[in-house]
Amino acid sequence: MSPSARVLVVDDESIVRDVLARYLTRDGYEVETAGDGEAAIAAYRERRPDIVLLDLMLPRIDGFEVFRRIRAEAQSPVIMLTARGAETERIVGLEMGADDYVAKPFSPSEVVARVRAVLRRVRSPGAATPDESLRFDGLEVDPRAREVRVEGRVVGLTPKEFDLLNLMASQPRRVFSRWQLLDELWDVAFEGDPSTVTVHIRRLREKIEADPSQPRHLLTVFGSGYRFVP
Repeated sequence: MSPSARVLVVDDESIVRDVLARYLTRDGYEVETAGDGEAAIAAYRERRPDIVLLDLMLPRIDGFEVFRRIRAEAQSPVIMLTARGAETERIVGLEMGADDYVAKPFSPSEVVARVRAVLRRVRSPGAATPDESLRFDGLEVDPRAREVRVEGRVVGLTPKEFDLLNLMASQPRRVFSRWQLLDELWDVAFEGDPSTVTVHIRRLREKIEADPSQPRHLLTVFGSGYRFVP
């Protein structure tokens, strides 16, 4: 982790912003904060942070719209902050392409650990050798450029979607359980939710499969998990 990595913390509660900023600063990050959706978008455009901590319940512009506008401009990783028990919010956030979520109330140390894990995965995916592209019948995964092409066309993936595909494609036919994928890609030692993996697999199929309902590459192994078939 670079000590100069920039984090944007977006939450309408000043105590949450202050506590997270203090913990993140102590861990070596540069921190910018925003208390509403409009301020968040302005801060993002001005600072271009390396990662965003985004509360969903924001005044003026809600977190979902903030997320959409951020992703329309760049692919910065986003960790969503949701109310505990708000499963619908979490699923919608993951469907939209969020990289992770943390349920409130949370431990600030846990949030810092999640930030560190997401940035590490984005910057050092490590599933294949850095210069080795993986090619499978019209599908190409390029770890060095962090790009995926389908029939020569670049497909826009979130950082987490790329890491998931890169990991599975680099070990074709291996069956991964949802918990294994959580451990490999989310570093979840706290309260991992396997539905996170399910959502990301579904989104990947929609982007790389000709017919997501009849996938050729990302297959479900019933009762076990998922595998990538060349």
